[in-house]
Amino acid sequence: IKQKKRHMGDTKHFCPVSLKENFVLYPGLQEHAAKYKEKIYYFSTSEYRDEFLKNPEEYVAHNEPLQAPPLRVCLLGTHGAGKTTCAREITDKLGIFHIQFEEYLQELILPKTKRKVGPFFDEDHEDDNKILEELEDFSQTITITETEKNKQEVELTDEERAIKANLMNNTELPPEVLDKIVPDWWKKEPFRSTGFILDGFPRTFDEASYLSERGLCPDVAIYIQVEEGDILNRLFPPRLKKWKEKQLKKKEYKKKLKELKAKIRV
Repeated sequence: IKQKKRHMGDTKHFCPVSLKENFVLYPGLQEHAAKYKEKIYYFSTSEYRDEFLKNPEEYVAHNEPLQAPPLRVCLLGTHGAGKTTCAREITDKLGIFHIQFEEYLQELILPKTKRKVGPFFDEDHEDDNKILEELEDFSQTITITETEKNKQEVELTDEERAIKANLMNNTELPPEVLDKIVPDWWKKEPFRSTGFILDGFPRTFDEASYLSERGLCPDVAIYIQVEEGDILNRLFPPRLKKWKEKQLKKKEYKKKLKELKAKIRV
């Protein structure tokens, strides 16, 4: 006995309500299926199935096929794997946005911090401060020193403190902070109609669960796996160059300090 071919709805195995309400291709489940006009529709939740059954015509195609959302990609990998380089090349070819997650966080608090924060940036800043303090101790012309400005406490909001802790210590961002950042890339323009590559997010199981719970589904998740030796060869030369520049800077500061001391003695 030949089985009758199952006729799928306009969105195939994706939830039509998620597409209509959130502009997201969210896979439906067989246990949340419904039949309308001899076609089978799958839904991501039983609530969305009930919503569909109240007014099916709102969620099905009429004169033209339903519009699919743009490409949304999550690009993952360890530090130095080349995520940002790959993301820039892909976005140039596809004409979609490139969102570098850590850089985006830096921009959110930069108006308050006045500089990028994190172990990599703080290392240089601390060295500069030490030298500046020594120079300023022997200089009588500076009325408001750079060190005093840096020592002034900056009032951060709870959200900004959470972002700073994430950048400084890799502390996970709570859902209430992510809610103010991540959903906009799926739901607001110009990202909603153009698409994007999200570089460096999610990084943990909890962050991936957050996307799933909010119905923020990427179309593709790419993980770049690179050998440790290749990462070392890529990251070590620029770090070495930066270290040499820092040593040269210290040498110049010490020379200026010596000159200032000599002037004061005279």
